[in-house]
Amino acid sequence: MSVPIKHMVVFTLKYEFDMVETKMFLEKSAAILSAIPQVQQFEAFRQVSEKTDYDFGFSMVFADRAAYQAYNEHPAHVDYVKQLWEKEVLRFQEIDFEQLT
Repeated sequence: MSVPIKHMVVFTLKYEFDMVETKMFLEKSAAILSAIPQVQQFEAFRQVSEKTDYDFGFSMVFADRAAYQAYNEHPAHVDYVKQLWEKEVLRFQEIDFEQLT
């Protein structure tokens, strides 16, 4: 049985929210990640809760574990992590859920 996976990551950039670099990172991320074939429902968020000190979040859905694995190994994702993510993200927390119902 194919079970969808919801992939979410919250993160803080090395830039302040209103900096051009922040806007560029978010725009590049959305363009690169949403273009990967396995990615469904890509969304980007700004944190508003005072209960956490992460500033942003990305969310996406994969059809199943195989699609999630293919995304992780996709050359565009691998390059994105090396060229953008590792250079511009200070810290992050990643969460992956399989849908129960």
